[in-house]
Amino acid sequence: MTRPRISARISAISESATLAVDAKAKAMKAAGRPVIGFGAGEPDFPTPDYIVEAAVEACRNPRFHKYTPAGGLPELKQAVADKTLRDSGYQVDAAQILITNGGKQAVYEAFAALLDPGDEVLVVAPYWTTYPEAIKLAGGVQVDVVTDETTGYLASVEQLEAARTERTKVLLFVSPSNPTGAVYTPEQVEEIGRWAAEHDLWVVTDEIYEHLTYGDATFASIATVVPELGDKVVVLNGVAKTYAMTGWRVGWLIGPKDVVKAATNLQSHATSNVSNVAQIAALAAVSGDLSAVAKMREAFDRRRQTMVRMLNEIPGVFCPEPKGAFYAYPSVKELLGRDFGGRRPGTSAELAELILEEAEVALVPGEAFGTPGYFRLSYALGDDDLVEGVGRVAKFLSQS
Repeated sequence: MTRPRISARISAISESATLAVDAKAKAMKAAGRPVIGFGAGEPDFPTPDYIVEAAVEACRNPRFHKYTPAGGLPELKQAVADKTLRDSGYQVDAAQILITNGGKQAVYEAFAALLDPGDEVLVVAPYWTTYPEAIKLAGGVQVDVVTDETTGYLASVEQLEAARTERTKVLLFVSPSNPTGAVYTPEQVEEIGRWAAEHDLWVVTDEIYEHLTYGDATFASIATVVPELGDKVVVLNGVAKTYAMTGWRVGWLIGPKDVVKAATNLQSHATSNVSNVAQIAALAAVSGDLSAVAKMREAFDRRRQTMVRMLNEIPGVFCPEPKGAFYAYPSVKELLGRDFGGRRPGTSAELAELILEEAEVALVPGEAFGTPGYFRLSYALGDDDLVEGVGRVAKFLSQS
């Protein structure tokens, strides 16, 4: 009997669909095709200069040429605590913080620290592509709570309660949302948080888009709004989206000290400390004011309005207005099965592939986020490319 070369645990992991689409678009561009990519959630702005300068200085400091504590530089952990109080009103101390290699490591380590095999996690769909893989690797069982465009992709307490079982241990709460841009009102956050507290559930809340809300939408941290959750909240965050630092790879996990200690032990064997230079850049980011963030948010808001307007002008496409993050999540269900130049895509994945081939525009299909029949488009790209790209999609879809 021949044993499999790759373990069953790792073989079960799916490739990141968003990064796969982005990689394919970049490969086509490298081959000379004028592809416009809406796939990756990555601001098109450079990292602010004062953050880069802090990293340059760190490179010259011999202290940062050596190993540092696996859980993060003490000064960065304190700065994250200060920033968390400033931005969300949630008071923690440095011992409750773990600095991670980007937000994805924080997601994995949170679930690894909390879940035993068979423990269930309530996940609102559409969901970011990494959550299922992190839950699966930790031995957990994902239970989807499916939302759609009719509710603005917001889950109700009634839906959550219907999905809860005696094995439910964790609610994953995300607002603002990737991929939909949905933002829960403070009242909705409070209602959901109190329901979770009533049933003694852990809440893992991903707050990485906290500063990217638009119009009358406001961010509210469930940890602050519902203090009765006590020490059963884990907050995930990072510098990637707010400060245009996706490549610097600095995130963090905030939680009760026993969870943070367990996650730190895991990280000490997996990766040790995050790059010291990147940590010093993150220190400059979270310690500075939010003026650079405000300028980026203004641009995202302008692009958001343009994208939603153009998408809703396409017959058969319906796009609720996203209230946060930098994604639109239009329904394309009415277009499936139609004839496009002799081809009839039956799924949003097939339609996305056709649009990439024929219109040279890269979109991520809803299958990647647990809800077929939709596309995710990032509006974190230049205004001209946005208009050109959505215009190409509109022109192609008008053939049907």
